[in-house]
Amino acid sequence: MIRIDAVTKRYPDGTVAVDRLSLEIPDRAITVLVGPSGCGKTTTLRMINRMVEPSEGAILLDGADIRQQPVNTLRRSMGYVIQNAGLFQHRTILDNIATVPRLLGWSKGKARERAVELMERVGLDTALAKRYPYQLSGGQQQRVGVARALAADPPVLLMDEPFSAVDPVVRKGLQDELLRIQDELGKTIVFVTHDIDEAVKLGTMVAVLRTGGRLAQFAPPSELLSAPADAFVEDFLGADRGIRRLSFFPSDGLELQTAPLVPIDADAGRLAAGGAGAAPCLLVTDADGTPLGWGEPGRLTAGAIDRDRLIPYGRPFVLGKDSLRSALDGAVLSPTGWAVAVDGEGHAVGVVSQQVIGEAIRAAHTETRQAAGVTE
Repeated sequence: MIRIDAVTKRYPDGTVAVDRLSLEIPDRAITVLVGPSGCGKTTTLRMINRMVEPSEGAILLDGADIRQQPVNTLRRSMGYVIQNAGLFQHRTILDNIATVPRLLGWSKGKARERAVELMERVGLDTALAKRYPYQLSGGQQQRVGVARALAADPPVLLMDEPFSAVDPVVRKGLQDELLRIQDELGKTIVFVTHDIDEAVKLGTMVAVLRTGGRLAQFAPPSELLSAPADAFVEDFLGADRGIRRLSFFPSDGLELQTAPLVPIDADAGRLAAGGAGAAPCLLVTDADGTPLGWGEPGRLTAGAIDRDRLIPYGRPFVLGKDSLRSALDGAVLSPTGWAVAVDGEGHAVGVVSQQVIGEAIRAAHTETRQAAGVTE
């Protein structure tokens, strides 16, 4: 466990970047530091590996003051990932990843073998091993940065806004990759971001900091969204925090309809049977069950469905894996107002209306209140 005990960072000009901050960062979990510009997020992160020395207070790693260790030894025991990856431009991808193991005395062969293993772990094609950073996309470079930080198998990983410089699609992929890696490796991760959505998605615990480096609230994401500590936290979370909270309600209990699902080569009888469901349209699928689009029952011709005339079905959600937020998003984006549920392979397993999703949301809220001992 990392314990930050009444830590203050005061610069010579009198500026206080962090003010009497106390946190207990749990092992094998992702703790996210989030807050507005000037709240001391990065300063706090850098004090953990002594890139910045605190003016007051202490930081303990597994009960020992980090100042008792030589600074280079401490830093080599912690992976560090920054925005834009911070790669060595004159080294190949393989040698970038192998940097810390080589500093620790590993042989070149062993270090490169470890680098190849980590390229695969972070989702990088090993064919990129001999390329240089400038030959990779931004997202690929960030994956290299994560791999390099993991190379010596450090127990602690520090990440300073590592995904903020890439586009939203790549960013989502990197976030998902980090969660997958964390599920496999169980590191103690301290992650800095200014994006509350990223904090809620990644964090086991989230620390919201005020300007001036004071702690406003430290809680699991679900508690943060349901019970902000004060007006500052509530304002920082934004007006749509209720929608974000739906991310913690699973979709596996949704009551789906399967009658509207019809394959593209369906016969007239199947089309008629499918049209008997409550959905306003039929969801046409490919032969393997992949959704293609919505079709109006009276305009579909058996065995000759025109793909180009189908209505887009919006964004599907993976039943059981995705949340009620994803299901609601899918229903809102769908022209029919119905969301499409798919399995892990992307095959349609049913459809669900906004009304049913709304009932599931109300039931989830009721269950949460009851679990918390709140009565009507």
